[in-house]
Amino acid sequence: MPDGALWFAGWVSHVNDPEVIRRLLTTPARWAVVGLSTNRARAAFGVAAYVQGTLGHEIVPVHPRAETVHGAAGYAALADVPGRVDVVDVFVNSRLAGAVVDDAIAAGAGAVWLQLGVVDEEASQRALAAGLDVVMDTCPVIEGRRTGLV
Repeated sequence: MPDGALWFAGWVSHVNDPEVIRRLLTTPARWAVVGLSTNRARAAFGVAAYVQGTLGHEIVPVHPRAETVHGAAGYAALADVPGRVDVVDVFVNSRLAGAVVDDAIAAGAGAVWLQLGVVDEEASQRALAAGLDVVMDTCPVIEGRRTGLV
């Protein structure tokens, strides 16, 4: 069984590693934020601002409209993003998250962060098996404040 998983009576449940969370929050990185648009009412807009402004990471918006958000040029798909992506931050419905995780694996990302309410245990296992760090069903803002790191 991959690290970062617990087995209970036949089902696997992801457990977030506090050290992975700490490292992703504090190590300078390039975060592709999938689902980020200019819609200020969406959680992705505020979280991306936090990741960029408070944490100091570079953000890359990924959305079918490929909009520029927080001064960062957007791309329609993760495969369109030039250069390395360290973390893929997933702001899509859980039923769509598996495809995004597969795209992150294909892109050579180092980690996937599935946002609060985004859960896909099978995709999480695929990412772990491919060597990616996985954080699931939580938010960088919540974790940053909870840990007192930022």
